[in-house]
Amino acid sequence: MTTAAIIVAAGRGTRAGGDLPKQWQDLAGQPVLVHSVRAFRGLVDQIVLVIHPEDIARAEGFGLPIVTGADTRAGSVRNALEWLDGRGVTKVLIHDGARPLVPEAVVTAVLGALDSAPGAAPALPVSDALWRGTAQVEGTAARDGLWRAQTPQGFHFESILAAHRAHPGGAADDVEVARWAGHAVTIVPGDEDNLKLTYPGDFTRAASILKGRKMEIRLGNGFDVHAFTEGNGVWLCGVHVPHGRALLGHSDADVGMHALTDAIYGALAEGDIGVHFPPSDPQWKGAASHIFLRHAMERVAARGYRVANCDVTLVCERPKIGPHQAAMRAALADIMGIEAERISVKATTSERLGFTGREEGIAALASCTLVPA
Repeated sequence: MTTAAIIVAAGRGTRAGGDLPKQWQDLAGQPVLVHSVRAFRGLVDQIVLVIHPEDIARAEGFGLPIVTGADTRAGSVRNALEWLDGRGVTKVLIHDGARPLVPEAVVTAVLGALDSAPGAAPALPVSDALWRGTAQVEGTAARDGLWRAQTPQGFHFESILAAHRAHPGGAADDVEVARWAGHAVTIVPGDEDNLKLTYPGDFTRAASILKGRKMEIRLGNGFDVHAFTEGNGVWLCGVHVPHGRALLGHSDADVGMHALTDAIYGALAEGDIGVHFPPSDPQWKGAASHIFLRHAMERVAARGYRVANCDVTLVCERPKIGPHQAAMRAALADIMGIEAERISVKATTSERLGFTGREEGIAALASCTLVPA
């Protein structure tokens, strides 16, 4: 079973004001669409962006499949559904790119409802009194049984694709398309935070919600040891340091980078290097450790996080680390794609105690802090 999320972000959003379409305007330091995409990271198997032709260059940085939008929202959704056809998708969520604050609980509720229903969508019951009129109140309307629709709206893939292919057009949303085709749609609880950015004031409200949310901070630790062997230098934190011996290992034995990589995997609760790159696999024999670290950073991005800071401590009598610390920080920054100011590399001895004190090898400890991107 494969789940996909289509994030529709091809509109122009003129009512929101500003020089850019609303999905590209700033919200808490990042474009609105960054927040919308983050909400689905780790919850579905595939994310597809539907983008206006003029915005494709902006969207390429997401590293996600991009589908060109159509003149209507329904047409944009159909373009994405057609792109997904034949790719093994069984459930699909269709979400407005201008809803950047959809909670994880809403997404999982829609997905869960699809286990027993052909369609599901979040909504909130109407609680305010309803009037009819223009400048004056001309009448009232009953609010019983009325709901405020939200997204993501979820469906069994084949049924919603067929419904969009057959629909004559003009539907307000995908629930209308599904119901037109005769499919029942289950209502799951929506959330007041899941607002759609439409007017300038909505950005102020969204920023306030983001500020009030508890930031999830993830911490990870790593530890590694490599023994000395014959050689003429050691790799430490991406830098080749001249020395009378080398470090023994299945890869290039960069003990500092290994500890840091494990700290990142640990913060994500995704095991360690051995899980992702088994030493029993001969293709990793002699491999450069930057392969492992870059993979860990790819997982950080895929999970919607970024590195706030990391700290590596090398434990050895020799070689002396001080002259190489700046180069090590620069090398790690380049590999990780972050600023060197977020990286600390330092060293200590074990006061001639233990295997490091006897100069039998080098140990490394590392810690890493991840925060939402």
